[in-house]
Amino acid sequence: MDKKLSDVRKPVVAGTFYPSEAGALAKMIAGLFAKVKKASLSGRPLALIAPHAGYPYSGKVAAAAYKLLEGEAYDAVVVVSPSHTVFFRGSSVYTGDGYETPLGIVETDKELANRIASIHPLVHASAQGHATGATRGEHALEVHLPFLQIALGKFKLVAIVMGDQEEESVKALGEVLATALKGRNCLMVASTDLSHFHDQKEAKELDGAVRAAIESYDPAGLMDVLSSGDGEACGGGPVAAVMTAAKRFGSSEIKFLDYATSGNATGDFNEVVGYLSAVMVMGEKAQDAIADKQHVAAVMGVMAAKQPDAKLSDDTKQKLHRIAREAIAAHLDGREYQPEPDEDLDYKRGAFVTLKIDGDLRGCIGQVRARDPLHKVIAEMAVAAAFDDPRFPHLTRDEYARLEYEISVLTPLERVKDFSQIKIGRDGLMIRLDMHSGLLLPQVASEYGWTVKEFLEQTCLKAGLPKESYKDKYAEVYRFSAEVF
Repeated sequence: MDKKLSDVRKPVVAGTFYPSEAGALAKMIAGLFAKVKKASLSGRPLALIAPHAGYPYSGKVAAAAYKLLEGEAYDAVVVVSPSHTVFFRGSSVYTGDGYETPLGIVETDKELANRIASIHPLVHASAQGHATGATRGEHALEVHLPFLQIALGKFKLVAIVMGDQEEESVKALGEVLATALKGRNCLMVASTDLSHFHDQKEAKELDGAVRAAIESYDPAGLMDVLSSGDGEACGGGPVAAVMTAAKRFGSSEIKFLDYATSGNATGDFNEVVGYLSAVMVMGEKAQDAIADKQHVAAVMGVMAAKQPDAKLSDDTKQKLHRIAREAIAAHLDGREYQPEPDEDLDYKRGAFVTLKIDGDLRGCIGQVRARDPLHKVIAEMAVAAAFDDPRFPHLTRDEYARLEYEISVLTPLERVKDFSQIKIGRDGLMIRLDMHSGLLLPQVASEYGWTVKEFLEQTCLKAGLPKESYKDKYAEVYRFSAEVF
């Protein structure tokens, strides 16, 4: 590697779930690939569903999915797994340097990982579910990496572990992935096994209900099957979240690949575990968006970021409002929308778009740390606020005509060491503690007439923390200001 990677997650099931020696591992995967045929698809793989048991049991079923990646190339792979070792709220995004297997280190795409972790408080940067300390360590993500290393060669990773699979967490992760991966050449992988420790006949009935929901491309239906007990899948949440994101990208085809139980490997059909693999095919809309982005990058190269003026002009504010309106209108019409290049807006700033109807909140989503120029951020966040805010249903055409827009353009985050530095009306706040993070915009404290103490407490509550958590020695409190218009 060109640089030294120090914060690397070591393998925990090498030597048990799969061989610990690189040559033996590569030989095993090659043997599994030789046993399966490459399925015919109408387009490129956008997302895979694959099992996470030991390779002797589920390896052939997994190979049916990973064989599809031969000859493909992705900038990053997002692997989403359930947690079998610890429980926590939401989804944990690993932001360390990488994951290691006997085949080498898979480096983290830190820019993308941080982007994913910055959109919704239920999807946060954390080592929970990734750690290898007191518990054995989570296997459900790790076992996919050797297959990816053999099939793809070099790629970057975003590793996500779901600490719970409640409907709110599943929906939040699906919408976050749809927002953060838009226009990027990425593969998603959902990690799951199916029913556990039933006889073969009962397992096939339970697994058949899960398979039917998956083949119907129905994430809500899948969650209903699991909650009713009609089917079982330890990674049902990851599957539903990835299905949600893939459908947002315009994918309309999902293809079943293979199914087996552990009994097929052991010959014992009294207490089996079920395994399934499937692929979601990239829609034309997603392919065109990736191609357009790659073409622009190739032609234009990387442009140096401009520094914004101290204040936005009235003309600039009007442009941003127009971009927000046009982006939402295009989405309602099913059209792709890219704001025209604008030198006055070609700099990176965090921003939130707040939508209201008759003064009542209708959606609010933003980025604290922007990765794209401001005009693109506003377009993306406007659409996200209208259609991806998990607190509200998708915006309707009738509602569009009644929308009121409020845009908040943020200054960079500044760590708060002394709470007396916080000024109501000027500062917004963000808190990070353990797996939690929460943010409130400057205008919120003014609207409610809070004191600084109340503002800190409410920010903690927004993060899902006890209200006095800002006093914790490990809490990180940041302030920022915003132009609101």
